[in-house]
Amino acid sequence: MSQQRMADHWWWRPGWSVGRRFYTWHLTFQHAGDVHQLAETYRRALAGLPGLDLIPDRWLHLTMQGIGFTDEIPEDEVRAIVHAARERLAEVPAFDLTLDRPGITSEAIRWEAQPQEPAAAVRAAIRRAIADVWPTVPEPEDGFAAHVSIAYSNAEGPAQPIADALARVEAAPVTTRVETAELIVLGRDNRMYEWEPFGSVSLKS
Repeated sequence: MSQQRMADHWWWRPGWSVGRRFYTWHLTFQHAGDVHQLAETYRRALAGLPGLDLIPDRWLHLTMQGIGFTDEIPEDEVRAIVHAARERLAEVPAFDLTLDRPGITSEAIRWEAQPQEPAAAVRAAIRRAIADVWPTVPEPEDGFAAHVSIAYSNAEGPAQPIADALARVEAAPVTTRVETAELIVLGRDNRMYEWEPFGSVSLKS
């Protein structure tokens, strides 16, 4: 039996509060039908368990690189970063991303995206774009792990029931094409990461 414990993902990180918004880069999956089908398979398996916020298709994402809070950054600087990213990402090839069986962390159930290297290359290009505009790039360069969450934990409790539910799922892995990176305006008021688009940048086709 697993001794892993779940924790509440929705504690307020430094700087965050209700109504505050954050500029960040994500990969999103609005048009990835195969990803949506796989996500729905796992949502059904997890639906009866307490303490989980299941992520709907529209909010599935792969977190890339934060910029900062919207009330602290002039919009013209953000637009300059998007412009720089268009030039940088035009040299980064589009790629296929595979999602197989999700794992459990203390605050989420998530897929570790494979392969990791193409997503890391996109993030590195975005960081170079930020450095084209600012003298310092926010967030550490190291420690990036390309992942896509399917649910967040909203309470403390044992992880074993979640592990048991995931083990009962029979689903083949899916592969989706990643052709753009999105700069979004992110909020987390409703126990979910929700956003408005700010800019979409194409990768090299």
